[in-house]
Amino acid sequence: MTSPENLDRFETLVDILAKLRGPEGCPWDREQTHASLRENLLEECYEVLEALDEGDSGQLCEELGDLLMQVLFHARIAAEVGDFELADVIRGISTKLVNRHPHVFGSVKVNGSEEVLHHWEALKRKERDADTSMLAKVPRQLPALNYSQAIQSRVVRVGFDWENIDGVIDKLAEEVAELKQAASQAEKAGEFGDLLFTLVNVARRLGVDSETALREANQRFYRRFARMESVCRERGINLGDLSFAEQNALWEDAKKATEGT
Repeated sequence: MTSPENLDRFETLVDILAKLRGPEGCPWDREQTHASLRENLLEECYEVLEALDEGDSGQLCEELGDLLMQVLFHARIAAEVGDFELADVIRGISTKLVNRHPHVFGSVKVNGSEEVLHHWEALKRKERDADTSMLAKVPRQLPALNYSQAIQSRVVRVGFDWENIDGVIDKLAEEVAELKQAASQAEKAGEFGDLLFTLVNVARRLGVDSETALREANQRFYRRFARMESVCRERGINLGDLSFAEQNALWEDAKKATEGT
């Protein structure tokens, strides 16, 4: 089998996947199912996020290709059993984009993105069953912070929101007080959950993505702690043998040494 040409064309990629799944294709690719590819799809999504976090355009280009391959892989598997074709996937999203942007493809006038969101919710309300929650389509498999921010962003479209961020800050202080007063472990867990939920609301009002902010905070912690370990190795000392005050001094030095990274 000769190598395909025109590798920059969408049709070539579709044909490559068809050959990989074909009788003379790759044994591993032929064995895959929707279920077996679930973890691969999730992993590729996270690798795209990592490339975005790092601001690496070359890596982002590569990871988007891997993610696109996952989409086409699932479409190919569905086509083989007669569920739907790739054309149905493309037609469906194209139709949705056109229908949900009447201010671009129609005569509707809007003033700013906030009004666009309100129009979106009105259109989506017409699409779903009358007894279906507007939160039902938010994937529950999302990481908890992402899910929290997503459902909060949805309800804002019908006006369920604080008038300004001061109200959210007051609510945050209230949740901290309730956490302090919690007696049982179950109460503490519940109040801590409410506190996290409110923190996500604060982030949303500030225009901060909670999942990204925590992921970046985790990375900063990793770099700083790794710096502390490196310094201890250079000095021939065991980090665990230091007092907390000594460890904290190393931490402050590590923060300065890794500032901006």
